[in-house]
Amino acid sequence: MAGDSFGKMFKVTNWGESHGKAIGAVVEGCPAGLELTEQDIQPFLDKRRPGQSKITTRRDEKDLVKILSGTVNGITTGTPISLVIENQDQKSKDYSEMAKVFRPSHADFTYQKKYGIRDVAGGGRSSARITAGHVAAGAIAQKILKKALGTDIIGYVKSVNDLVLDIEAEQVDASLIEQTVVRCPDIELAYKMIERIETARKAGDSLGGVVECRINSVPVGLGEPVFDKLEADLAKAMLAINASKGFEIGSGFAGTLETGSSHNDVFINQAGTIKTKTNNSGGVLGGISNGMPIVFRVAFKPTPTLIQAQNTVTVDGQETEFHGRGRHDPCVLPRAVPIVEAMAAMVLCDHFLRFRAYKGLFDIS
Repeated sequence: MAGDSFGKMFKVTNWGESHGKAIGAVVEGCPAGLELTEQDIQPFLDKRRPGQSKITTRRDEKDLVKILSGTVNGITTGTPISLVIENQDQKSKDYSEMAKVFRPSHADFTYQKKYGIRDVAGGGRSSARITAGHVAAGAIAQKILKKALGTDIIGYVKSVNDLVLDIEAEQVDASLIEQTVVRCPDIELAYKMIERIETARKAGDSLGGVVECRINSVPVGLGEPVFDKLEADLAKAMLAINASKGFEIGSGFAGTLETGSSHNDVFINQAGTIKTKTNNSGGVLGGISNGMPIVFRVAFKPTPTLIQAQNTVTVDGQETEFHGRGRHDPCVLPRAVPIVEAMAAMVLCDHFLRFRAYKGLFDIS
């Protein structure tokens, strides 16, 4: 079966190609009675859309979303919500040369070998362009979580190359994230990141980095034992994002350098509420949310398309040299932030609806 759908009770099916007529998503499981219009979704797409600054791709897409089904007079009906975003600024001729070669670190080779055919223009289905559908669906999930739980999902750029934000997630001032185009909540560091990205872009090169995400107001109990652990589903969601190469939650790999006595999150009773003194677990214990903020990080590789000569092979296996063309981000991090937030929202919304379904018959809260 094709892997185009995600989630169980809040299920999102993504469709479309980079240079097709449109892209979009179908959302199943959104409860009836939620106020929802395009204006609830568009601000999230505006954060992801191309052409928004000098350090992103020059492709000029407005990414205007239309709701085709699932609402009446701006109210959800409980039926599937179909979302469509038209492609308007395709330049498929930029990719004609790519039909003959396999671009380094792209999906060209694997798609060709798996299917025997591939959509050359913009990478087709493998393009990060399709994540606009993720963000549109995630906007609905975020509205459900905000209305039901007051949940805030706060993503930001933690690092670009070796420039690293050296503060804990709990100390991040969310009001600073959108103050610069790179979406790092340290203004001085953000401008260094922008300069570094610009230098790479002018050299025809690219950079990678890390997005960190903090989720506040998550109730105890989201997540399932064994295979549907909350952090497992978060990991799958994040690693499904184009160019992502790593996921860690809480202390992550740094926790391996500690001892159990220093790493354990000790329980305390704070004004009648049981919580933990530290949050090395990142808000999840045994695959189930423990009521603390969920904190995780996602690593993104440097953009593989370079405006430099690279060695590769043709589809016939002949060694050749390839020069990248088209319009591409020199660093995906700024535009990856809203995608990370959207995917996190989809996971949490799915588990929240499952949680309420289980508790609905015998509510013991």
